[in-house]
Amino acid sequence: MKTEFVKPALAERKWFVIDAEGKVLGRVAAKAASIVRGKEKAVYAPHQEVGDFVVVVNAGKIVVTGAKTQQKLYHRHSGYVGGLKTVNFEKLISRHPTAPLENAIKGMLPKGPLGRKLLKNVKVYAGEAHPHSAQNPTAIDL
Repeated sequence: MKTEFVKPALAERKWFVIDAEGKVLGRVAAKAASIVRGKEKAVYAPHQEVGDFVVVVNAGKIVVTGAKTQQKLYHRHSGYVGGLKTVNFEKLISRHPTAPLENAIKGMLPKGPLGRKLLKNVKVYAGEAHPHSAQNPTAIDL
């Protein structure tokens, strides 16, 4: 038997929309990462981009469980000595409503060129509106 690989250019790619309002951050991110990676398809291959596109709306209304609004920390570094900046979930979501979800999805994708390519297939919006209605995305319930 031979393993049949589908060329990424010939793979059938669909669009999905996830409404994140009131949903838990990790569950939405895990579902989006799985769809973008293509793990839910029969033609999945870990080294190919055969996954679908995901549009996440209402990312600004996503929730975390427990005391994570105060305790979950996000770090970034400027590159200079003493340049470590730390902000908690509550402040980050008030300044950049899409950042926590984008960071979570990015962390669940492979590192390297393939992961960066897959991340371009995820579109995250803070509000209800998105410009991808022409692709007729299918709604996913979590």
